[in-house]
Amino acid sequence: MAETNNKENKNSELVGYCGLYCPDCPLFLGKISDMARDLRKELRRVEYDRFAKYISKFPAGKKFENFKECYDGLGALMKFRCEKGCRQGGGTDNCQIRQCCQDQNLEGCWQCSKYDHCTKLDALNALHQNAHRKNLKIIEEKGTTEFAKGNRYWYS
Repeated sequence: MAETNNKENKNSELVGYCGLYCPDCPLFLGKISDMARDLRKELRRVEYDRFAKYISKFPAGKKFENFKECYDGLGALMKFRCEKGCRQGGGTDNCQIRQCCQDQNLEGCWQCSKYDHCTKLDALNALHQNAHRKNLKIIEEKGTTEFAKGNRYWYS
């Protein structure tokens, strides 16, 4: 039983200050980063740049003119990874939401009476619309442990 509690505690610790759940993020644990790294490695091994240069001369291979940009894009993907939840030091260094919670000694925005109209949370709207705010209401109602076990919003 203690193992389950440790797992549940660990899962609830992965709830971000903002109400997003870190393991739902495509950057968490770097699966996409690792795949991009492995693909770049294989492309180098088979000298795919040579093939791309050759095939781009033909109508069916025109898109390969942009092979270098694609390869560079994979390099950028490799750098986007996060191995810890934001409450354990992962995430963005300059997160105003994290800083606000830490300054107020809060576990997360759900403990703040002003989160519903907080302008700091607006920074997430472009990507998540109102998913984080929906999650904060769930966390406020059920707590982080139940939230981590249940259905959550990422994009809304």
